[in-house]
Amino acid sequence: MDETMRSVSDELEEQIVLGVLHPRERLVEDDLCERFNLKRHVARQVLAEVERRGLVERRKNVGALVKSYTPREVTELYALRELLEADAARRIVFPVSSEALEALTAIQAEHDEAADAGDLRRVFRANMAFHHAFFALSESQVLTEAIQEYERRTHAIRSVSIVFPQYLEKARAEHHQMIEALRTGDRESLIRLCREHLVPSRDAYLEAHHRRSVGYAAQKNQTD
Repeated sequence: MDETMRSVSDELEEQIVLGVLHPRERLVEDDLCERFNLKRHVARQVLAEVERRGLVERRKNVGALVKSYTPREVTELYALRELLEADAARRIVFPVSSEALEALTAIQAEHDEAADAGDLRRVFRANMAFHHAFFALSESQVLTEAIQEYERRTHAIRSVSIVFPQYLEKARAEHHQMIEALRTGDRESLIRLCREHLVPSRDAYLEAHHRRSVGYAAQKNQTD
């Protein structure tokens, strides 16, 4: 992949997960060309790449939009993620090596430092690195790649919760608990933590969707 295309695609991915770009927001080739100094064919390739990542959808007569999800789609996506991630936790062989534990601890230290600094871009990247290193312990490349794919698809969903400190603090605490469960070989706690780790972003999105629906219905009733 061309380095410029990768860099711009990564930047758009980051903006989606951080809520800079919102679900259903249009991504226009001309805007991308101007913002990132791209040639049109590269902008087109970037849109194709973020669509491939599951972050953008194309609609006839509308163009490329940041992916949005119905409550049913959110529930189904997170149910699948729970199955995959719990299975990965079951596959981890104990005892986990000291090298692997040290690597995870170092990544989490970066995550903690970024969170304390309020640097959400670093938080996002460190969080991704932690999850990739953690699930790689399952020693199943196919499973790890599936987890990464469906994690990426939920970026727009996670954008609702990532900006709130209480969700970030909970995620940090759970990361440390995961490391401790790996250290002590506590598989039951590890599986439980993997499941619980998914709940806040799912529920925050569903709650926000419900509030929007109620607000729209109330506004419609006032105008009828």
